Amino acid sequence: MRIATWNVNSIAPRLPRVLDWLEHSGPDVLCLQELKGTTEAFPAEAVRSLGYETAAYGLGRWNGVAILSRVGLSSVTRGLTGQPRFDDATEARAIGADCGGVRVWSVYVPNGREPDNPHYAYKLEWLEALRQTVLAELTEAPFAVLGDFNVAPADEDVWDITAFAGSTHVTEPERTALGRLREAGLSDVFPRALKYDHPFSYWDYRSGNFPNNRGMRIDLAYGNSAFTGAVTDSYVDREARKGKGASDHAPVVVDLSLPSN
Repeated sequence: MRIATWNVNSIAPRLPRVLDWLEHSGPDVLCLQELKGTTEAFPAEAVRSLGYETAAYGLGRWNGVAILSRVGLSSVTRGLTGQPRFDDATEARAIGADCGGVRVWSVYVPNGREPDNPHYAYKLEWLEALRQTVLAELTEAPFAVLGDFNVAPADEDVWDITAFAGSTHVTEPERTALGRLREAGLSDVFPRALKYDHPFSYWDYRSGNFPNNRGMRIDLAYGNSAFTGAVTDSYVDREARKGKGASDHAPVVVDLSLPSN
C-alpha cells in the first residue's frame, strides 16, 4: 500500500498537478491539506475519474483537508475530539477515515504565526486535541496521522536553525507537543527514509530557496507500531515541487507491506 500526504496550497489552481501526480505515482491513499475551499467545491468528480473516493472538509477560503482513497473509504470523521476554536470559529483542519484496513488522519496544524501571537497558543491547544483524538482512537490496527504539522521535529529538520531564532515551528513547546503524540503511541516514519540526506518537504517561494535546498521538514507521517513496522520505503517527491505553478510543499510518500485482510 502507498499512502501519501501533500499540502497543495489551494486545490483549484493545483488540480492539474494533483491529477497528474495521482496518475504517475499511484498512491492508494492521498491526504491533502490547505484546500482553500469548501467541502462542496472540492473537485471530487475529477479524482473519481481516476478511481478515487473522496472525503473532504472545507469551510471557506482558508484551511481545508481531504482524503482520497482507491482502497475503500468509510467511518469519516471531520474535526478533532475537543477541537479548540480560533476567533470564535472552528476551522477545517482534520479529517479521518478508514482506508483499506488503515485508519488515516489528514491534518493541517495551525501555523502559530509568532510565539507571542494568540494563534500560537491556539496551535498548542490544537495539538493537544489531536493527541486526545489519537488516544481515543488508537488500537492495535494500523493507524497513522499524516499532514502539514507546521513543526520541525529537530534542528536538522530546517536548513539553518540560526535563521529561525525566535520563530515558530522550532520552539520547545511545539516540539514537546509532538513528543506527547509519540508518548501517546505514535512514531515518526522518517527515520526509515531511504532517499535524500535532508528530506525537507517545504521550501518558501522566495527565489533560490528550493534549488539551494533551504527548506524545512514539517510535513510528517506519524503511525503506530502496526503502521511503522510495515514501512518499506518513505521519501519526499521533490519532482512535484519543481516548475511553474507548484505548491511550496512536496508530497511525502510512505510505502507499506501490510498483511491481507
